[in-house]
Amino acid sequence: MDGLSFKPVAFRAARWARGCHAQTILARILRSPNGPPYSRERLETPDGDFLDLDWCLEPSLDSPIVLVLHGLEGSSSRRYVRNICRELFDRGIWPVALNFRGCSGEPNRKPHYYHSGETNDLRFVVEFLRRRFPDRPIGVLGFSLGGNVLLKFLGEESSNIQDKVESAVAISVPYDLAAGSQLLERSRMGRLYASYFLRSLKHKVRLKKELLGPVLNLDAVLDSRTIWEFDDVATAPLNGFESALAYYAECSSCKFLENICIPALLIHAEDDPFLPAHAIPSAEALSNPMIQFVMHPVGGHVGFLEGTPTKPSFWAEVEGARFLAEHLHGASR
Repeated sequence: MDGLSFKPVAFRAARWARGCHAQTILARILRSPNGPPYSRERLETPDGDFLDLDWCLEPSLDSPIVLVLHGLEGSSSRRYVRNICRELFDRGIWPVALNFRGCSGEPNRKPHYYHSGETNDLRFVVEFLRRRFPDRPIGVLGFSLGGNVLLKFLGEESSNIQDKVESAVAISVPYDLAAGSQLLERSRMGRLYASYFLRSLKHKVRLKKELLGPVLNLDAVLDSRTIWEFDDVATAPLNGFESALAYYAECSSCKFLENICIPALLIHAEDDPFLPAHAIPSAEALSNPMIQFVMHPVGGHVGFLEGTPTKPSFWAEVEGARFLAEHLHGASR
């Protein structure tokens, strides 16, 4: 099955949730916090840190597996992660959610955290899953930052990715990190979104101030007022980049799309408040026959809210789970 055989159901945006911010915020509020129960497994990383995997129930013996990646300052407990785990489980897929470093409720041991282009941890987990389950089809689904990490990983691993992962889904990806960061500075709502993330990021810095003090200017980090400023004084130096601009240039997933060689569904809204429309890499995605690029004029960021206020549904998660089910069920290794 190639990347273009999937037929997505049309998205019908809820009339009572008009506009990108309503889609973004109301979807966050209205998703249910419930999902299949988790069982946590801690993986020790080669550099002496750890990653926490949260396994859902296994629907049936020998079910395909999907690794779920959360967004910036998210975790396996986020409602969009719980929702996709329900959708996958209902389709006979075994979901497992990765908590990026420092996101599982406990500070990680090393100075550096995760970031939008940190693919080594994803590579480590995918290879771990493949060793443990050599005969099961495996897919990966990423939201927002997690989607950027996923697409960069797929592009980097193009020569041997088919030995590791069968298919992938990426939802509301900030394909151009610099353009997305700049957009968040231009409007009142953008600054509100950024302030939410900054509060969480700075809290994590405070928790590890003894570890980070020798390697960062903590005053500059805690005084940062934008995502760009934080990345310039924290993310970049912690991860070997000269600046935020260098980090964004190296890690933006748009430049990796041409190398993706497994079936991948990319879902995006033209009105996503985290990425300007001119930065959406439509041409690059559409030129790759393994990518099915589905863009809707509206939908917000990880929104795509349908239904009624009392019975909402979340189109991107439903279609992402359907895509993975079509590609993973019956796949042989």
